[in-house]
Formats: sequence, C-alpha cells, structure tokens
Amino acid sequence: MATRFDMNSSADGLGTGLGVNDISALFKIKYVKLSENIYNSANVLLGRCKKSYNFTGEKLRIAIPQSFAGGVGSGSLPKAGVAKYGKAEITAKKVYARVEIDRETIKAAKKDEGSFVKATSEVVKKGVESYMRNMSRILFNDGSGKLGDVSSIDGTKKILDISSMKESDFEEGDLVDMATSGTVSSNSAALQVQIEAVDPVLGKVTLATALDVDTYNEVYLQGSKDKDPQGLKSVVQAKQSPAETIYNIDQDRKWSSVEKDASSASISTDLLNELMLSVEKKCGKAPNLIITSYKQYEKILNILEDQKRYEVKTRAGLKSKSGADISFSGVEFMSTSGPVGIFPERFCDDDRVYALNDNHIHIHHRPDFGWFDDDGTVFLRLANEDAYEARYGGYLEVFINPAFQGVLKNLA
Repeated sequence: MATRFDMNSSADGLGTGLGVNDISALFKIKYVKLSENIYNSANVLLGRCKKSYNFTGEKLRIAIPQSFAGGVGSGSLPKAGVAKYGKAEITAKKVYARVEIDRETIKAAKKDEGSFVKATSEVVKKGVESYMRNMSRILFNDGSGKLGDVSSIDGTKKILDISSMKESDFEEGDLVDMATSGTVSSNSAALQVQIEAVDPVLGKVTLATALDVDTYNEVYLQGSKDKDPQGLKSVVQAKQSPAETIYNIDQDRKWSSVEKDASSASISTDLLNELMLSVEKKCGKAPNLIITSYKQYEKILNILEDQKRYEVKTRAGLKSKSGADISFSGVEFMSTSGPVGIFPERFCDDDRVYALNDNHIHIHHRPDFGWFDDDGTVFLRLANEDAYEARYGGYLEVFINPAFQGVLKNLA
C-alpha cells in the first residue's frame, strides 16, 4: 500500500524549488483539462453519450415509462388508464488507472515548471489514454470483464490460443487473470500474469511467465471479473427466453432491444434499412448513431457509392465539465429522420453493427471523478520504491435504455 505524503513535513525530501503542494497543483492545472478532454473524445460513443457527476447514495433508481397513461375509447367517456413504470436500478462500479512517476524525474525538473510538465506529460497522457481504452472496451463488452476464451495452451505453457480473438482487448504489458470457469470471483484459483506479446493473425497471446497448469480456459482483465460497468453486448439484445433482467427490470417488449441475426450474410443497405426501421418502429425514434467494426465499415464503404463526409460534435462542448469540442468524421446513412453518421470502432465485434440513440445512453459518475487528490496531493509515495504514483478514475455505471437501441449480428 502506497504511503501518502506528510504535507506539513520537510521529510518529503523535495527541499527548495517546487514542493509537493506546488507540483500537485501544477499537475492538476496542466493535466486535468487535458484528461477531461481525452475522456470526452476518446471514441465516438464515449464522446456522444450523456455524462453526469452527481451519482450519490448506495443506488440510483431511474423511473422508466413502459406504457401510455390515458384511457381511450369512443362513444362514451373512457376510464382513466394508469401508466406502468419500471424502476431501473444501478450501482457504481470502480474503474481505475494508475501511473508511476520516477522520483529522480521530479528531482531533475523541480526548479522549472516547464521541465516538470514536459517530464511528466508522457506518463500522464499514456495513463489517461489507457483508462479511455479500458472504457471503450467496457462500452462494447458485456460487463463480465472477460477478454477471451482459451482454446489451448502449448507445451511451453506460455502461449495461449484465444478463440475468436478481439485484437483490441489484448495489449502488451496488461496484467490478466487466468482462470477456469467460475473461479476468479473468489480469487481462489486465479493466476495473474502479464501479457508479453499479441499475435492477432494467429490468435495467440504470449505470457511473460509460464503457467503451472494448463487447465485455464478463460482470460479476464486483472480483478475485473463481473465488476465492469454495463456494456452494449449485455444490454442491446432481444427479449431472452427465459426473460432476463436488465438494470433490475424484467425484460418485455418495452424493455428489450431490436436484435437482427444476419445468419452470416454480408452487410447490405437492405439489412441496414431493416435494422434502422425496426428500431424506429419499436420505440418511435430513429437511431442517431451507427457504430460498427472496421471490418464491416470497410464493406459499408464499398456498398455506399455516394459517400459523404459526416461530422458529429461530442457533447463535451455543450454540457460536459471539460469544455472540449471535438469532431469525428465518417460516412452517413439516410434515415427517416435525416442523415445518421456511421463510424468504425475497434472494440466493436467484427460481426456487429449497432444502431444507437445516444440520448438514451448515460454514464452516471460519482462526484470528483478524475485524478485522486483527497489528501491535497495527486502524488502518493510507493512503498519500497523510489517513485510516486498518481491515480485516475472513479466510480460509475453505464445506463443504456435497451428500447432505443438495435444490433445486427453474425454478419459475414
């Protein structure tokens, strides 16, 4: 456990020049805005969905109208009808990033503000980018924290064969939990190892250390099994049989998504039209955002001969606290409500196209999301190390109203 600075003691070792308070304040001034801008422009969906920072209390309950309210009829005065409301319930999940800053770097730059900023900028940028990368993974996953299934482990017990590997989910340097089915939740039979190399062509992952046994069949991001916030893959689906619950509401025709199975067909304008119109028919609103994998995006570019550039502003410049104003470009699809941008996303499964309404996707954060500075400093001393660490992130949940979303899956 990292030891915190004693802000009133000279024992922090910084001496003259920039002190801990100065460095921490400088760190925040230079990087808080940058961090928020990155958070609101890391990808199209993350930039477009709603965000709030006032999630307090143990749980957040959201009233979901699931019927009309008025009683109607002809010939005589009808009886009044009572609206049906579901009570969606969310709890905050913990999502973090940690960066380390070498003490010698701070010492070497402590007398010059510009030197300190330059010396730490890469560490800070990479830390926030890694957090954004993980948020993108979360948004397009199912909340399980699983990165993939292991089909086999070779004789050296260092190379894993991953079934249907999604390249973006595996990164060199990441720590992952190896587990057999259902064992990570108790941490009784999980092994944490580091990824050394990724081969997406062959679907292989090389580990930094050998495994003691070869019976592991699942890979999870470290400590994340069943602890991720909700993602599209677990929410955007047709009513299951038997019905599942989504945010503590039982699935029904008003609380489920449009899910179309392409049955290995190639993407086409007919399939896109069917998906878009089905979502609009179901909820009364056409999707305003289409996101797909790079593989399907390439095919869409080939079938849409009249390609148009489409720019979409993020919410960051309007309602976010960051003040960012970032645009994305893509091709457009003409819906009944006008042009809708189509954008590629590397974390989207290769066989999927999502038709989304981002007005009904909301990330609820607890207060003080961002760099941790509860003790008046961003920096914490690392125990037994000649370095300090800084922590970024917070507590949040992604709320996706399934009724306004659709997915086309199992494309060629």
